[in-house]
Amino acid sequence: MKSAVEKIGSFNKFGSVLGLERVSELLRRLGNPQKNLKIIHVAGTNGKGSVCRFIYEILRKAGYDTGIYSSPYLEVFNERIEFNGEYIPDEYLDKYADKVTKIAGEMCDEGLLSPTEFDVVTAIGLMYFAEMKADFVLLEVGLGGRGDSTNVIEKPEITVISSISLDHTDRLGDTIEKIAAEKAGIIKEGVAVVSGAKQEGAKRVIKEKALEKHAEFIDASLIEPIVKEESIYGSRFDCCIKEHEYKDMEICLAGRHQIDNAIVALTAVEVLKENDIISLDEAVIYEGMRSARNKGRFEPVGKNPVYILDGAHNEAGMEGFVRTVNTDLGTDKRLLIVVGILKDKDVAKMMEHLGTVDGDFIATEPNNPRKLPKEEMGDVLKKAGRNVILEASPVESLAYVKENDKHYDAVLFVGSLYLIGEIRRLLDVR
Repeated sequence: MKSAVEKIGSFNKFGSVLGLERVSELLRRLGNPQKNLKIIHVAGTNGKGSVCRFIYEILRKAGYDTGIYSSPYLEVFNERIEFNGEYIPDEYLDKYADKVTKIAGEMCDEGLLSPTEFDVVTAIGLMYFAEMKADFVLLEVGLGGRGDSTNVIEKPEITVISSISLDHTDRLGDTIEKIAAEKAGIIKEGVAVVSGAKQEGAKRVIKEKALEKHAEFIDASLIEPIVKEESIYGSRFDCCIKEHEYKDMEICLAGRHQIDNAIVALTAVEVLKENDIISLDEAVIYEGMRSARNKGRFEPVGKNPVYILDGAHNEAGMEGFVRTVNTDLGTDKRLLIVVGILKDKDVAKMMEHLGTVDGDFIATEPNNPRKLPKEEMGDVLKKAGRNVILEASPVESLAYVKENDKHYDAVLFVGSLYLIGEIRRLLDVR
């Protein structure tokens, strides 16, 4: 008997095709579970996962039964569908995988367009949250926005766009404005939009779409925090959002970019409060922000030396990683950096950023057919004047690290989420 993940994965053969026709029909045949849910819809090139986590934890601390749908997963498939702090249990995953793949198969038999794997997983998540009677669901966009399966939602409670940068340019467009237009495709009639996009071109596109949809546009990128403390274990800052002052706000996600993500999340929460969609007190907000975690995002593990895991898988992510290393670790530490990325990324620009970090490197390969060969990675880093060791797999890389980590103050694993997920499993991080 096939497992739930195998059944879902059988629809991967249809590729990752943007468009709502398939998922709309699939959900219609499943009774449109999404219509019974209050959705907070979140898009963005980077940061959307962290924004979701901040809001999710605030709502949970306020006593709301809350779900979160995200992608991809790092270690176990069930991570993608979480409710009240617990991943979807195997029995529910089996139950809904059977039901959804059966309906998807019937659509194929009838000659209709086949649902994709992401369509199927989205439908499973929505059905599960509906059965759990979730008060709210944080729904993270998978790719882009306009044609993403999650955009089947007709009227979310709020729309959030975390950031815009160049990624998936073969699918979403080769300019910031084109990518912003795809992300802005999730904006719905009369639904407030919170944006963290910093580029003027992206702001213009998102604001124009909001105007077209008669939706309030709130630019969170204009909010300037006063950063009081920053380390690999998080930050403390002050900020003022919609005339509400937050003093000594603490987050446990490292990096200046995570402060930006926190401000986007806080702004969304203020808008939800202002529109009487949620009710909570300030202490709950502080508690929720402080308790938010996002696995594999500049995540410190252990001490002496500390291992840091970061899924910086595109240029903007790598730039943020390097900035966080320089700010929160300092430039006087002995560093060993293990890096592996996918070949369909902008390798040259990513390595241009990473090559500025002073340390020794291990070039490895994520366990994915799209992996960049370690030799190519090594050549780029050597041209930047870095000492590079080639290791074929994450297992071999970690073995080398454990034999030699006493020579370093910190060991950093960076790049593809496939690499970070496997390292996390090998380290048995809890």
